Amino acid sequence: MMNAWFTKNLGDAMLAGEALAQLEALFLSTYGKPGSSADVAIFMRHESEGRLHCEVKAYFPPGAAALAKAVDADLCARPSQDGLSLLVGTEDAWQALFPNGRERVGMAPE
Repeated sequence: MMNAWFTKNLGDAMLAGEALAQLEALFLSTYGKPGSSADVAIFMRHESEGRLHCEVKAYFPPGAAALAKAVDADLCARPSQDGLSLLVGTEDAWQALFPNGRERVGMAPE
């Protein structure tokens, strides 16, 4: 379970702002200010899955498992980086959590 990721569907993208703000506040109260650890972050993505309206899904890496469990998130596979954005955490989380992923804009090639 150490490599388990979690996801939480926050519902309609037009109405998810409050839920995202609550997640960010909960993250800060649980882990302190962003940057304390590169493997603790929350990512998000708008997903439509063929429907007219898209939903916002939050993704929690293994390091944020306690927070994921606190918000009743579901187990999932590591998400693809396509369309993924960092909700809260340090930019170093990209490299720490997606070491084999594609290069991100602004990152120097190795």
